[in-house]
Amino acid sequence: MKKAIQFIWKYIRNKYGLVLIFFLMWLFFFDEHSLVQHFQNRHKLSLLVDQKDFLKQKITSDRRKIKELQTGQENLEKFAREQFLMRKENEDVFVIVEEE
Repeated sequence: MKKAIQFIWKYIRNKYGLVLIFFLMWLFFFDEHSLVQHFQNRHKLSLLVDQKDFLKQKITSDRRKIKELQTGQENLEKFAREQFLMRKENEDVFVIVEEE
């Protein structure tokens, strides 16, 4: 163990060793393309990929709903009743709210 420390200390005392250590620290921590920035970008990328998948599913669902609404008047009335609580003249609409 002592020999390893002496070996490392021998190269650290050298001016080239100091410059190399400074350069590596600069690259890993302070540079624009540092390791910290790299890990942050990978995390952002994974979040964006998840969001992309969610939005693709939502687009597919919305296209299916649009196609269903364009197929007939009955589907359009059903949608209007469920989403906007619309009703016919002699009809009563009861809204049931579930409490958690």
